[in-house]
Amino acid sequence: MLIPIRHDNMSARRWPVVTLALIAINIIVFVATHDALTRQAPELGKARVHILILAATHPELTLSPEAQQLVSGFKEHNPEAWAKAQDPNHKIIDAWEAHIRVVDEPYQLQQEMDSLSDQYAKLSTDSLAEQYAFVPAHPRAITYLTANFLHGGWLHLIGNMWFLWLAGFVLEDAWGRGVYSVFYLVAGAAALQFHAWANAGSIVPTLGASGAVAALMGAFLVSFPKMKIEMMWIFLFRRYTFKAPAYTLLPLWLLMEVLYGTLFGQASGTAHWAHVGGFLFGAIAACGLRYSGLERKMNQAIEEQVSWQNDSEIVQASDMVDAGQLDEALPILKDYLARKPDSVDACSLLREVHWRKTDIPLYLAYTTRLCSLHLASRQPEAAWQDYEEFLQQGGNKLPAQTWLDLCRVPEEEGAFDRALSEYDKLAAAYPTERQSLLAGLGAARICLKRLNRPQDAMKYYEQVAKSPIPHLDLEANIQAGVGEARAALAAPAVPAGASS
Repeated sequence: MLIPIRHDNMSARRWPVVTLALIAINIIVFVATHDALTRQAPELGKARVHILILAATHPELTLSPEAQQLVSGFKEHNPEAWAKAQDPNHKIIDAWEAHIRVVDEPYQLQQEMDSLSDQYAKLSTDSLAEQYAFVPAHPRAITYLTANFLHGGWLHLIGNMWFLWLAGFVLEDAWGRGVYSVFYLVAGAAALQFHAWANAGSIVPTLGASGAVAALMGAFLVSFPKMKIEMMWIFLFRRYTFKAPAYTLLPLWLLMEVLYGTLFGQASGTAHWAHVGGFLFGAIAACGLRYSGLERKMNQAIEEQVSWQNDSEIVQASDMVDAGQLDEALPILKDYLARKPDSVDACSLLREVHWRKTDIPLYLAYTTRLCSLHLASRQPEAAWQDYEEFLQQGGNKLPAQTWLDLCRVPEEEGAFDRALSEYDKLAAAYPTERQSLLAGLGAARICLKRLNRPQDAMKYYEQVAKSPIPHLDLEANIQAGVGEARAALAAPAVPAGASS
């Protein structure tokens, strides 16, 4: 069994108020409804089964509209079970069926059907699951909302809430509370509708937050594809842990849901197609937010608000920017940044001002500075996003040290090809700077230890060794790397498929 424990960004700029509120509401609703759901389910299930058996063995009986809908839906979605119920020699399931088998009078049988139909109608009206869970055969508008806050058991609740916490609070931090709240509620409804399309006519109530949570997972994949997730694997009563990036784990989970949904449908007791629909909706919505530029604007707005409440100058400048008073805001922000050069808020606002003034050179300059500040404050995802915006607006090369620090982000996240590419660009852009030597060593390290390309590693080490840039302090590392590369080249090749 695989269980996610945490991921690399277990912090947020603000309290995740919406995520905590959603978890609290789910827990409160569960405590308030669990006993009733547990008590009502067997009674309603028994009435439902008795109606189906009586209708199957006596098709001449008249059914109420509710009972007819029940029977029609069951016949359509469970033809094999319906055929068994029609078999007069099928195994008797309880005392009621043993009694009803010896009744021959049509009047008595119709009376029993009418009594069961009345009982079923009353139980359905009183049942929380029937009224507030989602039933594909007859969906009610309110159930697109309420079904997402009902759960069948403690394990069901705990599992959904843990996934909601892991994926939700970082998305709330990235998108803001308003957009995140709307996304969550719409995603839950979309997942249920996808489930209804896949199980048209089903009379089985569906409940739980897993469709909305699956949408958060899809959005997490798009927003943080390289973020590493720490997993716990329990096997033979032993626990193992490992880390893997989101782009490897989450698509695998989606494929498993598609497989289970195709093979088992609802027979497994899990709404797999609701998970698939939610995941796809979340991924598509996140792509829309990103490529429309809304995600960047929301993220900037949050950054501008995080620490400004007690800083009158930043608040004043922000109000000016919002009012379009860009020239008035500029001297305030420049003076503030001169006094507090590490201020992400002031730098972000200055970048926004120059973007609105279409002053691309200064926009790029402040984007570069913001990237450096994000790296210094250990926000690699934000720094990488700054770099991508820098490139999109025509930026060519970052300052050497900032670029070198940024190169280490994909290397640490396991994106070795991207890291190697960035090291190469840095070395080519700054051939006379010491950072180019360090970039060459970084590229050699990746080729030798991560990509199993000792020949390329040797070329990088030789280039660094021949560089005219002083590197006496790096000589020991260079020679050690050359030795490892030679040893790797001299080692016999391992045939494909061989194992030790």
